[in-house]
Amino acid sequence: MKIRSVIAALVLVLGVLFTPGVGILGGATEAHAATKISHATATSMFRSSGITWSSSGGCSDRYNSTCTSFEQLNLATAKGAQTLKSASGCALNITGGTEVGHAGGTYSHWNGYKLDFSKYTCLGTYIKNTFTYIGLRGDGAPQWKSGAGNVYADEGSHWDVTYYNCGGC
Repeated sequence: MKIRSVIAALVLVLGVLFTPGVGILGGATEAHAATKISHATATSMFRSSGITWSSSGGCSDRYNSTCTSFEQLNLATAKGAQTLKSASGCALNITGGTEVGHAGGTYSHWNGYKLDFSKYTCLGTYIKNTFTYIGLRGDGAPQWKSGAGNVYADEGSHWDVTYYNCGGC
């Protein structure tokens, strides 16, 4: 009876350790269920951290490409932006969220993994001096990878950031 309890406990522990996104094998290459948040929750989180946002259309409709929406943003993405703000000490202005008009894919804006940030000297210097340059993306955008595995791409007019996790929050 005692051996059965030990084996059951071991199976539970191993299950947690090897669950994608949770255990030691979870990583930036595995898609897993993410906690989604509302636009209101995201804006509250950003406001509390001193992060601003703007849109060319002055709106937040997810189905309008001129808006900046945070509807269905991953909680880890919002926390990742907060981590970037606190770690860098730089001003952060979000110009792109989960609205239509961005490239598709698993780790896309629409699926809540990406945010676009205005380019500021402080932010660019922080990214380039803190993270590891990993080469050009398929479209030619230079990329840097944080120690947490998040990827920062310089798209010329803005930073396109893919958050696989909250960046050490």
